[in-house]
Amino acid sequence: MKIKSILILATALLMVACGGNTSNKSKGEEAQAQGEVVAAMEIDALLASAEKLVGQEVAIEGICTHICSHGGRKIFLMGSDDTKTIRIESGKLGAFDQKCVNSIVKVKGMLKEERIDEAYLKNWEELEAANAAEEHGDGEGGCSTEKAARGETGNTTEERIADFRARIAERKEATGKEYLSFYFVEATAYEVLE
Repeated sequence: MKIKSILILATALLMVACGGNTSNKSKGEEAQAQGEVVAAMEIDALLASAEKLVGQEVAIEGICTHICSHGGRKIFLMGSDDTKTIRIESGKLGAFDQKCVNSIVKVKGMLKEERIDEAYLKNWEELEAANAAEEHGDGEGGCSTEKAARGETGNTTEERIADFRARIAERKEATGKEYLSFYFVEATAYEVLE
């Protein structure tokens, strides 16, 4: 009986001693566990490794160059120049604050991929033919900021679709992939830094 009591007491002391030790967690891990944005990746670095990060939570920061005037649910963050831009969608956060524009914004969210392939383009053509295409931006040319982020050169819907088809053909020849990938972040949190 005495040995049993000693073993129970020793086990209880060991559990208390081990349970109270949280020094094994780094500050970064603790902050991440609490939902804080720890360190932000630069836009250029995110875009360079986006294919590997799809489906993962990321933290990024960049200069907000544009907020969508149709509800304010999209912003665009620029990296080192205007060819390095990524779309941020507000998701459940609602509209972005107008203070974002021309400020450095830090965003935490899920990196997602939008693929444009032949099926996507045919669907777009069918919607256009039925005159049911959703207008975004000024006229049928679409939002100029989003077009720039996707490297589009066409102004009309027909030119845009033809441009995508040509780019898909180039990519298929170069890599064997019959689609274009465009990456965006669905935000879970954001902060205006400047």
